[in-house]
Amino acid sequence: MARGDGRYSKFINTIAKVNLLVIDDWGFSPLTDQERMDFLEILEDRHGIHSTIIASQLPIEHWHKMIGNPTLADAILDRVVHNAYKIDLKGGSMRKKQSKSA
Repeated sequence: MARGDGRYSKFINTIAKVNLLVIDDWGFSPLTDQERMDFLEILEDRHGIHSTIIASQLPIEHWHKMIGNPTLADAILDRVVHNAYKIDLKGGSMRKKQSKSA
């Protein structure tokens, strides 16, 4: 929507300057060409300056395929994976546990 009404540059600038960007449910569907380019631009603007948390049920080894374009996937993952702390959670769904206790 921001691209359509001329706010895209301002929107990307705002995201780039946020101290902590949280991306939840990453990887549910493959990225489109535009999403890949947008995500790379956001990561490039934030790289080494601000923190980003990515939460995903998709294992990191499958992110390259989900991103799609091999060249852009390499660029995106280079900015995400090499300077990251990785936390693998084990166990069942907390939502399932909470529904049983209600």
